[in-house]
Parts: sequence; C-alpha cells; structure tokens
Amino acid sequence: MADESEHAAALAGGESLLDKIAEKLHGHDSSSDSDSDSDKKDTSSSIKDKVFRLFGREKPVHSALGGGKPADVLLWRNKKVSGSVLGGATAVWIFFELLEYHLLTLVCHILILLLAVLFLWSNAHTLIHKAPPRIPLVQVPEEPFRQVASALIIELNRGFAALHAIGLGRDLKTFLIVIVGTWILSIVGSWCNFLTLFYIAFVLLHTVPVLYDKYEDKIDPLAEKALIEFKKQYAVFEDKVLSKIPKGPLKGKKFA
Repeated sequence: MADESEHAAALAGGESLLDKIAEKLHGHDSSSDSDSDSDKKDTSSSIKDKVFRLFGREKPVHSALGGGKPADVLLWRNKKVSGSVLGGATAVWIFFELLEYHLLTLVCHILILLLAVLFLWSNAHTLIHKAPPRIPLVQVPEEPFRQVASALIIELNRGFAALHAIGLGRDLKTFLIVIVGTWILSIVGSWCNFLTLFYIAFVLLHTVPVLYDKYEDKIDPLAEKALIEFKKQYAVFEDKVLSKIPKGPLKGKKFA
C-alpha cells in the first residue's frame, strides 16, 4: 500500500510539473501573441499616420474648419440651419442679380412696410379691442462685432505680411503661385460681377467641404498624384527657366 501511495504521489507531482510547464509555455505564447498584436497595431497606426492628406492636414475636417457652429454649418451637421443659410444667400443673389434690385431700395421698402404695419397696429388696437403691440427695443451687441473686427484685422495683417515677404523676393515659388492665382481670379472676375462671384464662393464653401469630408479617402490619393505631377513639372520649369535667371547684383564685370 505504501508503494502504491508513493507511486500515486510521484505521478501527481509529475502531472503538476507538466501543468506548470504548459502554463508557462502558454503564457509565453500569449505574451508573444500580444507583443505581435501590439507590433501590428503600431505598424498599422504608423501606416495610417503616413497617409497623405490634402494641404498637409493632420486634424479632422471639422477641426480644420475651426470647429464649433460655423464648421457644423459648412459640414451640414444641422441640415435645417445649413439649408436656411444657403437659401438666404440664394434669395439675396436672386433679388440683387436676377431681379436687379438695389440694396438701398430693398432696405427702404422693408422699413416702409414694417413701420406702416406697426403704426397701423398701434393706432387700431382701440377699434379691434386688443392690447397695443409690445415693440422690443433692439440693441446691437458690441462684443461679437469686436471679435469679428479683431479676427479680420489679424487676417489682414497676415495677408499684408505675406505680400511683403513675396514682394521682397524671398520665395519665388509662392510669388509665382500668387501671380497665377491673381491672374485666374481677374479672368473669372471679368466674366461676372462681385456679387455673383461672392455667391459662387459661398456655394462652393457650403458644398466642397462636406463632399471632401464624405469622400476624403478617394480624393486624397488623387490629390497626392496631382501634387507629385505638379512637383515634377515645376522641377522641369525651374531647371529650364528659373535657373537661367540671374540672381543678385552683377559683380566683377566692367561696362565700357
């Protein structure tokens, strides 16, 4: 009996030792699997980080547009508000462009209609036995206009600083881009007046960002190919044209 019990204890000890070894091996495999999974995640995240984005964008489109309510309107997060804004701009364009209405005439007609209705309502309340209308006092808040003016001044100063740097000849590439862009804008401006041009820009601002936000995975590769092709063509142009333009004052030459 003693031999049998010793034999059983030896078998149990061997089984427990095998179980411990198996657990260690399993733990090592699981840790190696987790390490490989983490490596794969790191690799995939690094690959995602290297994906080309238009204009070097690193933030989502909503954040790139400044976030908040203006970005919600441009990306149609609230369809009623975005539709109302675009519809109002369309109505203004129809009034002034298609119907050839003038701003001063429109403002005067609105004031005439509004004051006539309020005057008649205020004097006719005794006849219809109703209380006179409570006309609220309208006051324009100062703080929003100050914020808009401050932001506008900052952007104007940035624009003037950029024009100053371009005028000093520090960046030839930016100079050429500005010249070509201004030339194209002048051609488009000859086709239509300022109001129509402003309305076209307004419509594009309310359609292009939302389309890009929806199809950015398809647009970014095409933009990358176009940028590569543009760099190739610019390199050829720089080698054949820009490199032959003399830079700086001529030294060491004597003129008779």
